[in-house]
Amino acid sequence: MKYYAIGQNCLHCHRHIDGNVFNFSTRKYKYPLCVPCQEWIEAKQIKTPPEAIELYLALKLRGVTAELEKFDGYQSIDIAVVDAKINIEVDDPNRNYNHEPALADLRRALFSFQKGYLTLRIPHTLIEENPEETADAIADFLKLSKLKILRAI
Repeated sequence: MKYYAIGQNCLHCHRHIDGNVFNFSTRKYKYPLCVPCQEWIEAKQIKTPPEAIELYLALKLRGVTAELEKFDGYQSIDIAVVDAKINIEVDDPNRNYNHEPALADLRRALFSFQKGYLTLRIPHTLIEENPEETADAIADFLKLSKLKILRAI
């Protein structure tokens, strides 16, 4: 489900982009991105899982104020949604086969929880197989989290 408008604005920074850049970007990245944001995504691909980038862009398309690779003072979060107090980690398929990385993940989640953040762990296969439905479900989860925060204030 693609819901970007014909207005041809960059999904990441919201700058206007011309038709050629729009067409190239939507073919290569699936989303409209200006040239500087395409370069930013290319640089992120060096250490960021492609599924995390895909999910980040899909969430941005849904109006989520997400941050890609946000450092929280202890760790780099794949996707942080500060206003919902949610961290999203995209799990590598081999991540939990060994107890050491699994325990490290648990400690990272505890660190975030102590700061008031819940960590969602999303299997990479969910994003590979059905990115739209995955992003829709996470966006719904984030809306509920924001409502809960607002009610607590």
